Amino acid sequence: MTTKEILLTITDELTDCLADLKEEQLSELELLIRKADKIFVAGAGRSLMMIRGLAMRLMHMGYKAYVVGETTTPALEPGDLLIIASGSGNTETLTAIADKCKRLGGVLALITTMPDSNIGQKADCIVHIPASTTKNSENKRRSIQPGANTFEQSVLLLGDAIIIRMISENTIDENNKQLMKLHANLE
Repeated sequence: MTTKEILLTITDELTDCLADLKEEQLSELELLIRKADKIFVAGAGRSLMMIRGLAMRLMHMGYKAYVVGETTTPALEPGDLLIIASGSGNTETLTAIADKCKRLGGVLALITTMPDSNIGQKADCIVHIPASTTKNSENKRRSIQPGANTFEQSVLLLGDAIIIRMISENTIDENNKQLMKLHANLE
């Protein structure tokens, strides 16, 4: 396959995977984001890299959004939202973070390929991404991509889609003006 053919195959895989998302799960996550005073995101590895994009855009839109583990991340308080991106939903460090969130009275959302996972059993909201991963052998969807690429790419696109939905009452020019007010300027 050529690089272009690979890219087109990847976009086909993403289209197939994202077509199976449940709108009610996406709407529930959006509502939780809108209601939260503070929003925290967590993940591990590439999933963390992708969910960071959601935190960044939420901040650009004026939300108090933080990445768990950063030195400037404040305390989670009752009613705050924690969004975990975990393909397996069983990552030990993320399970511990989910447990702490619940003990502190936080609201827990999980983006995952495995809704019945350890974290899924604790979550108030689950967005199930039906992607194939190395840890999800029951999924019959196959990919040309290694590891959990389809899941991770879906997390990034899902975050972008939620932001676009949340700001859809404004024009793109108004949204970009708001974004630039809070965009980093010490670059």
